Amino acid sequence: MAIGDGEPVLQFKSVCVVGGGMAGLAVARELRREGHTVTVMEQSGDVGGQWLYDRRTDVEDPMGAVAPVRVPSSIYACLRLISPREVMGCSDFQFLPREGAGRDPRRYPGHRELHCYLRDFCHVFGIMETVRLNTRVLRVAPAAMSMSTTTRRWAVRSVRRLGGTEDDDGALEDEEVFDAVVVATGNYAQPMLPNDIQGMDEWRRRQLHSHSYRTPEPFHGEAVVVVGCGASGKDIALDLGRVAREAHLAASSEAEATTPAMSRMLANHGDVLRLHPRVRQLRADGQVEFADGSSVVADTVIYCTGYAYSFPFLDTGGAVTVSDGGYVVGPLFEHVFTPSLAPSLSFVGVPRKVLIPWFFEVQARWVAQVLSGRHALPSEEQMLRSVEEQLRAREAAGVPRKHTHNIASVEPRDMYEFGGKYCDFTPTEEWKKELILSSNASMDDDVETFRNRADGDSENVRKGRQGWLGGLVAQAQEETAVKTEF
Repeated sequence: MAIGDGEPVLQFKSVCVVGGGMAGLAVARELRREGHTVTVMEQSGDVGGQWLYDRRTDVEDPMGAVAPVRVPSSIYACLRLISPREVMGCSDFQFLPREGAGRDPRRYPGHRELHCYLRDFCHVFGIMETVRLNTRVLRVAPAAMSMSTTTRRWAVRSVRRLGGTEDDDGALEDEEVFDAVVVATGNYAQPMLPNDIQGMDEWRRRQLHSHSYRTPEPFHGEAVVVVGCGASGKDIALDLGRVAREAHLAASSEAEATTPAMSRMLANHGDVLRLHPRVRQLRADGQVEFADGSSVVADTVIYCTGYAYSFPFLDTGGAVTVSDGGYVVGPLFEHVFTPSLAPSLSFVGVPRKVLIPWFFEVQARWVAQVLSGRHALPSEEQMLRSVEEQLRAREAAGVPRKHTHNIASVEPRDMYEFGGKYCDFTPTEEWKKELILSSNASMDDDVETFRNRADGDSENVRKGRQGWLGGLVAQAQEETAVKTEF
């Protein structure tokens, strides 16, 4: 619909954003920028999502087998970023080093620094006024339509913990109706447990998912088996090596076991650290048997086996589902819109292996502009056809279904071109793309030292970084201006 000069007549909606983490905050800012009315519902006592460190764990369910998990955060105390801060900021609010108590100016800071950045982001753009903390979403479902309208709206039932206590007896339950809902709960919502290890139910010693790991001290003097050699598996094994009697890493594939980084870890910590093939069976007497027939006696098994998508609050009558063992959400057009419910229901933060928060920001702007009518979606049939064609193309290329939402590791060009394709978003600078590649290469070479290396940047990256650091003063001035704007 257009007027006079051909510009669209914009529509401003009431939108509920489920989740106040990195993705949800990006969504809130873009929705407000487009003129929508925003309500963010966040179950924790502060914004940040996964980046809000919580030293508590669920002692009754350390495996995270029950959905939803009772303690949302999966951050462990020693966690440091694996991407440099230069590439981890929003397009117009860079993750620049800041002075002050508790701040971490390192290129690869600890998790607390990223949470501070997200708090700064909220402060500058006035997002906190849209956020309801200690508010857990219980159900999202289509609202009953009246006789006078055919426009789909959404009923959102939530419960707010009064005073931030865990006692739901003193909680306030409410149901509201919104024009649209954006699900931004991320992809670290529900621990994923292996289904190919025999005897997990018979094991009488300690088992937990990395979701419930915080510090190594509870494992002092123990023999611990860490299942999985991804980023968290290597981090936790190295952390345990400081206090454990033995730390046994079980690789799920030969590719995990044969990297230069793994070779260096074993060479540096061979007195404590051991590498094995995948775990085949757990025995009631404490024996852990590996695929090659070898075994060890362990006190604890920690599963660093990733996370499944989970939206227990979402009731769409089967229009959107989680399948393939928790790896696939669908159907989703470009990982964002459910064709039969678009544009009033969307997802931001589903893709894995992407540049964050930049990619979330791109998705959020697209959603905001589609809801306002600035951009239009293809028809439902066209979107479904696109989803099916993409799945077939990936299958033909030999990409496993579990990598359906992995973008950068499969189609890196698609990640960088997404913004220009759908919402005229400013492209990522070439020096940042180069820095990402060199950082990943350094991590693959030596996971223990890559964060602290002072050399290795190309001339192109050095020049780009100088300009980036030069933005400190300019960003401070812009922050002052933006505060008045919002």
